[in-house]
Amino acid sequence: MSSLEMPADERDYGTKVGAIEPGGIEFIPLEERHGRPVQLLWTWASPNFEFATVFVGALGTLFFGLSFGQAATAIVAGTLAGALTHGYLSTMGPRTGLPQMVAARSAFGFAGNAIPATVNALMAGIGWFAVNSVSGALALASLTDLPDVLCLLVVVVAQVVVAFFGYNLVHVFERYAFPLLAVVFAVATVIVFTKADAGAAGGGGGFGGWMLLAAASFGYAAGWNPYASDYTRYLAPDADRRQVFLFSGLGIFGACVLLELAGAAAVTTGADAFLGNPTTAFTDLLPTAIGDLTLLCIALGAVCANVLNIYSGSMAFLALEIKIPSHIRRALVALVFGVIGFLFAWSGLSDAGAKYENFLLVIAYWVAPWLGVVLTDRLLRGGGVPPRALLERGYSNWAGPIAFVAATVVSVWLFSSQTKYVGPVAEAHPGIGDLTPVVGFALAALLYAVLFKPLAVRSAA
Repeated sequence: MSSLEMPADERDYGTKVGAIEPGGIEFIPLEERHGRPVQLLWTWASPNFEFATVFVGALGTLFFGLSFGQAATAIVAGTLAGALTHGYLSTMGPRTGLPQMVAARSAFGFAGNAIPATVNALMAGIGWFAVNSVSGALALASLTDLPDVLCLLVVVVAQVVVAFFGYNLVHVFERYAFPLLAVVFAVATVIVFTKADAGAAGGGGGFGGWMLLAAASFGYAAGWNPYASDYTRYLAPDADRRQVFLFSGLGIFGACVLLELAGAAAVTTGADAFLGNPTTAFTDLLPTAIGDLTLLCIALGAVCANVLNIYSGSMAFLALEIKIPSHIRRALVALVFGVIGFLFAWSGLSDAGAKYENFLLVIAYWVAPWLGVVLTDRLLRGGGVPPRALLERGYSNWAGPIAFVAATVVSVWLFSSQTKYVGPVAEAHPGIGDLTPVVGFALAALLYAVLFKPLAVRSAA
């Protein structure tokens, strides 16, 4: 039996919601498969109903010099790209029965996959965790007037508990949070639009500003891509792929576009307020009762997002094959990530806005090259490597890690336009904006296609 096959005595999880999901990243046996594709709609919509999503849209009209119309097109374009790739990657779960970072071994090999798995574990289990925890804690503090640290503790405990129990509780939690979040944020968005000035001055950002927002919107949506099949691997192999694709992509696209447009519109009511406390500036546009409900939903949405970040962060960590002798090893890793994430979030309470902006804009820097490798591998193989091969330590494919690292380094070096580092091409041509994700994706895909024949394993057991 492979080390990644679930032992027989752990195959009793089924549809139990109150039970701790056993094991870690093992192949999900057919007798354990359950669920319907429609559940993916709320599983991916609920985590994006939070203020972090609003802030993505606000970036365009607040910092990138765009008019509302320009921001809207960038938001739709970037989000659509990330949602489409997410829908496709989600279809890998039912077919492989494996989480995303294990299924990606088709393109990276067993050892080479440690590179993106490590990055994903750090980004999800610590980076995103800290960012969203701070967002939720500050909203809860504004609502209750309780100390920020106490609110942070409440938010962290809630999300760690859900992630600790695992897959079934995650889906149920997102399902029951969805109606409240969808209704409250929809009402808030309508109110914001009635007060916004869509024709307010702007548009000075040009193509460069448009590309910055498109990259940020793509990075925000595609940031979920490395988690995709984590939440579909329990579905039956014959689950309708079109439905899996549709509901996964639609959950992300609908929630992200709605709230990002609200953020872009809200800034047009008065940018100065958003330069101070953007959460308060947003809720101040709403009647008191709706504003209070929105603060509550911002905190709840942050919990919904971090439930996935902790869960998938622990999956990525376990994909490194670090041995943890316990039948609930995934749950234990989730608990540890929660403690570490809390400490990072605590340190970020003082200047959350600046740290969030810097963090958000570099997500696409690694996700885009990773996608370029994974999608090209699927295209060249016509579906990927058989799941059993991905469970073996001896499986090798160095085309993936070489293409990924080279494309990431070159694209960031030449095209990054971050405040802390500006690449030579971006510095010489500031009007083109941040092309790092576009170049990273294209270069990684091209390099992998060239290296595939000499380095990739074309068949496996």
